[in-house]
Amino acid sequence: MNDEVFIRQALKFAKKGKGWTNPNPMVGAVIVKNGKVIGKGYHKKYGFPHAEVEALRNCKENAKGATLYVNLEPCNHFGKTSPCTEAVISSGIKKVICSSLDPNPKTHGKGVEKLKKSGLEVVVGLLENEARILNEAFFTFHEKKKPFVVIKFASSLDGKIATRTKDSKWITNEKAREYARRLRGEYQSVLVGINTVIKDNPNLGVRIKGLKDPLRIILDSHSRLSKNAQVLRDENVLVINEQITIPKLLEELKKKQIISVLVEGGGDTLGRFVDSGLIDKVYAFHAPVLIGGEGAISAIEALGVEKVSQALHLKKVSFRKFDDNMLTIGYLV
Repeated sequence: MNDEVFIRQALKFAKKGKGWTNPNPMVGAVIVKNGKVIGKGYHKKYGFPHAEVEALRNCKENAKGATLYVNLEPCNHFGKTSPCTEAVISSGIKKVICSSLDPNPKTHGKGVEKLKKSGLEVVVGLLENEARILNEAFFTFHEKKKPFVVIKFASSLDGKIATRTKDSKWITNEKAREYARRLRGEYQSVLVGINTVIKDNPNLGVRIKGLKDPLRIILDSHSRLSKNAQVLRDENVLVINEQITIPKLLEELKKKQIISVLVEGGGDTLGRFVDSGLIDKVYAFHAPVLIGGEGAISAIEALGVEKVSQALHLKKVSFRKFDDNMLTIGYLV
């Protein structure tokens, strides 16, 4: 089916904006006339033109009578840019096929309504599941009214992230660690507790060309952060200098339009997020080693559950291998 082929192209283009469009969604657009692609584009960066406008600018010929394929409903409000619906209508495009309505209340349904009132044919729902997965953080932020929360940890088979002497370098192999760094580029922010900063002095950046560094969030309720810490190397950092519950923290991040947060540690911080019940996704790396010891640090600490029957179960589980290291990916519903 040609419609599906062109929507898949739009989804592929959308991915090029990964990490750069936050708090906006990743959107790709393809313009087709007489069965041929005459224009394509994607939302490159927050504040830059949206995908539909980029595709129209890149058209090889007049778009009058063409069909626009886009993975998200064209916006109908003024933000950093003008409404995309106006550009689409003015171009003479006769039909719009999009995967999903925009979950943002400012646009939800309004873009489609505007296009229809202007005489365009609009089809919604093609590859909607794929479109939602691509922008899962954006959908969660607007539908659940909270940031998309992801926890990530790397442990031994017995669930330890450091020995009793606090040694932790390195449990997983280089391939797994590089993948973990790449993950940072997919989320708007990365968060750790102050103990992790004091002990490891982490960079918390991507350090991979073409990927955007996330906002670094440090929980430091007793103001112990050293002014020489790597996380303070530039202004792309948010230090929380107060004792704060996880629900309250997420509420504050929501106010700042932070749609996603990758929680990296340490054990107590990860445990607090797990105890909150507000996690959406988990990345668990495991290396085939055993550390043991009562004093060793567990990947997830804090309170935990009282009974095995209360344990959190991952859904939609998938796996990846990095030589002899294993990554488990799953969602919490």
